[in-house]
Amino acid sequence: MTKYDYLVVGAGLFGATFAYEAAKRGKKVKVIEKRDHIAGNIYTKEVDGIQVHQYGAHIFHTSNKEIWDYINQFAEFNRYTNSPVANYKGQMYNLPFNMNTFSEMWGVRTPAEALEKINEQRQEMAGKEPKNLEEQAISLIGRDIYEKLIKGYTEKQWGQKATELPAFIIRRLPVRLTYDNNYFNDLYQGIPIGGYTQIVEKMLNSELIDVETGVDFFDQKDDYLANYPKVVFTGMIDQFFDYQLGELQYRSLRFETEEKNVGNYQGNAVINYTDAETPYTRIIEHKHFEFGKGDKDKTIITREYPADWHRGDEPYYPVNNQQNNELYKKYAQLAAEKANNVIFGGRLGQYRYYNMDQVLHVALVAVNKEFK
Repeated sequence: MTKYDYLVVGAGLFGATFAYEAAKRGKKVKVIEKRDHIAGNIYTKEVDGIQVHQYGAHIFHTSNKEIWDYINQFAEFNRYTNSPVANYKGQMYNLPFNMNTFSEMWGVRTPAEALEKINEQRQEMAGKEPKNLEEQAISLIGRDIYEKLIKGYTEKQWGQKATELPAFIIRRLPVRLTYDNNYFNDLYQGIPIGGYTQIVEKMLNSELIDVETGVDFFDQKDDYLANYPKVVFTGMIDQFFDYQLGELQYRSLRFETEEKNVGNYQGNAVINYTDAETPYTRIIEHKHFEFGKGDKDKTIITREYPADWHRGDEPYYPVNNQQNNELYKKYAQLAAEKANNVIFGGRLGQYRYYNMDQVLHVALVAVNKEFK
């Protein structure tokens, strides 16, 4: 084991980027991954000629040109624009909230009419300090939009009533007084032609990198820490320390994927289900990410169900409320004191809800710090 300079735990985007950059600098790297495949949550698999996003929809978007140029080393991106649609009890609304949404909701036609309606509905919270997510949303957008497009979706996503969620979760809401369905404001966005897995494959394709899947770090944790000079850990920081300061909160997800014998099931890559009665938050139709590639008579859809996280479940994202963030700071301090040969990275290691471009950024920050 001592022939390696680094052990990277987790073959997702953070771990793969670090391994790639370390190998570029002549370092020998061992990568271990608990799952039976590389690429973490951005893993895509071809079915019926369609790149299926196995762990939910991933749309790459950034305003950072350096990050955009970096990721484009490993794949060619199409010009996919994220334009989700909301289904509330069978009624369809465009997202983000824009003139198409307001026209469908209220019959308004001009930005002035829409703004008048929004301001009228916001008066419900006039002069009051929002005490929870529900009040915060109403203060920003009014009750109609909140009830139909925010409340049910948010409560499913977090597994709590909106009146019990802190107001800071919704600091702002994207409201556009134009007929523009582009969800992101970022300068660059797209989907890699041929899926995401190829990106991590290319990152890890080096004579200096050895990759082993189906390996759980915690089965031999003490040996790994004793035998590798440096460890890059992308799992849960609280699990690394055996939860000795308490459990951080995470949310989990469950996916139901099925093949349909139709060429086009819902007409859009992502449709959110915003009512409380529908148990899933969205349906993803994967072929629409790549402009209808794949079998013309078949399609693959995935229903996404949020779930409470318990030990042993797959953690997908942290619950960044004040209580958890304070606990994470204590774990970060413990890491600085007791694990100075370990670099903690990614959503779980740094306990932050990162988008893909942010993961790349913090991975490159870690690389620059390590090899400065």
